[in-house]
Amino acid sequence: MDLTYYPYPSRRHVVLGRRGAVATSQPLAALAGMEMLLKGGNAVDAAIAMAATLTVVEPTSNGIGGDLFAMVWDGELHGLNASGKSPLRLTPDCVPEGGMPERGWLPVTVPGAVSGWRALHERFGRLSFPEVLAPAIRYAEEGFPVGPETARAWRRAEGIYLPLAGPEFQAFKEVFFPQGRAPEAGEVWRSPGHARTLKEIGESYGESFYRGRLAEAMADFSEATGGLLALEDLASHEPEWVKPLSLNYRGLTVHELPPNGQGIAALLALAILEGFELKPEDPFSYHLQIEAMRLALADAFRYVADPRHLEKPPQALLSPEYVASRRRLIGERALPQALPGVRPEGTVYLAAADGELMVSLIQSNYQGFGSGILIPDTGIALQNRGLGFSLEEGHPNQVGPGKRPYHTIIPGFLTQEGRPLGPFGVMGGFMQPQGHVQVVLALADFRLNPQVALDRPRWQVVPGRGGEDRVVLEPGIPQATALVLKDLGHRVAYEVEPGVFGRGQVVLRRGEVLVGASDPRAEGLALVW
Repeated sequence: MDLTYYPYPSRRHVVLGRRGAVATSQPLAALAGMEMLLKGGNAVDAAIAMAATLTVVEPTSNGIGGDLFAMVWDGELHGLNASGKSPLRLTPDCVPEGGMPERGWLPVTVPGAVSGWRALHERFGRLSFPEVLAPAIRYAEEGFPVGPETARAWRRAEGIYLPLAGPEFQAFKEVFFPQGRAPEAGEVWRSPGHARTLKEIGESYGESFYRGRLAEAMADFSEATGGLLALEDLASHEPEWVKPLSLNYRGLTVHELPPNGQGIAALLALAILEGFELKPEDPFSYHLQIEAMRLALADAFRYVADPRHLEKPPQALLSPEYVASRRRLIGERALPQALPGVRPEGTVYLAAADGELMVSLIQSNYQGFGSGILIPDTGIALQNRGLGFSLEEGHPNQVGPGKRPYHTIIPGFLTQEGRPLGPFGVMGGFMQPQGHVQVVLALADFRLNPQVALDRPRWQVVPGRGGEDRVVLEPGIPQATALVLKDLGHRVAYEVEPGVFGRGQVVLRRGEVLVGASDPRAEGLALVW
């Protein structure tokens, strides 16, 4: 790992420190995390402060009404699944013939992020819960200048959310489009209801959100405007501590959370690729990576579901025999269709570290702002994670009551020979496992430092109907490579929108030093001390 080599145009450098590090996609949120470290808090306090602040300063990607997954290292690695289930009244018959609508009440699932903040704090936190939420409350009350990338995402959302009609969408539009438009970059935006809710969450230790006044407000608004979410759905929600899945890849151990997240896709793709020699700019190496990812995603779409409804343990997809069978499918040309394998028997991202703890955390409302429903006077914008369900009868991820859907958001973590290297992640829907794979390849195969690993131009497999996957390339990938991929049978196109390729963060330990990096595709940064 060369810390002086920066070949890509971002000109960002790694940041180096010894006592603590934070990294996320918005500068004010990163500063909130560092504020906790400087006050004597630990990496978990910093992570919760950043997560809560991101619901205010980057509402285009996450909110109080979203879900959360995390991993924490304290000498061993702990996984947290704080994703919510579907309402008990959601049955397959509720979904119209045209499929699950993207906005409105039907795709709303129980928001789990607040329970995740509490679970992390209960087990690892040092500062008081109201103290770690204080920066988020301050920004919601006093306002903050909207950042440039957030403003771009907000403006793109106008065409989606402003046309929505119905009483369930009115409060959302009043809060997020107060003048009938998105706020501009540099314009100060405030959300007093958001601040009041965060205060109540802090003072009640999250109880009000699931079994108190805030829960009643969500249930009452649901009932009044045609939703299925009920008080019993919120009251029964509990986050779960889970054991991460692990895979050794060329000397690095890569850790992902088990289903209902799609982390298994990253591990399976890496397992397939370990059987090949990869070269940094070789077009055929791109072909191998893309094919491995297509196969891994096909399996993820077929088998990832609520853990209680899995057809097989996820480890079955990582068995040497199964991995070898998938690897043998990769040849000199693109597969005409990437299908799931024969059944073997048997989803904003932040990173934080201090001298004892390391945290990998991701949370989201899905599809930007989510469902378009905001509980009046609360700032609680609800997610639309129900879109992750399958409508196929008999599928383990079939839509149904009290189920966790297929989840795109996944935190990552790296260790080496039992020692922690640190957290990493790449946001962006189905780009996330693909981003994980590309960051790991950059670190393990190409020996790049974390910042260069994030700067490196990316590709993405875009799953299509009937198996007609497309491959989109970031402009930094040479046209000659695109032509070779096309000749090999891939449907290739360039994409100029940087958000398509995810936004990553990395904090790795290198001896006594913490090395932080932040993706140039977002406006965030890494901070160390």
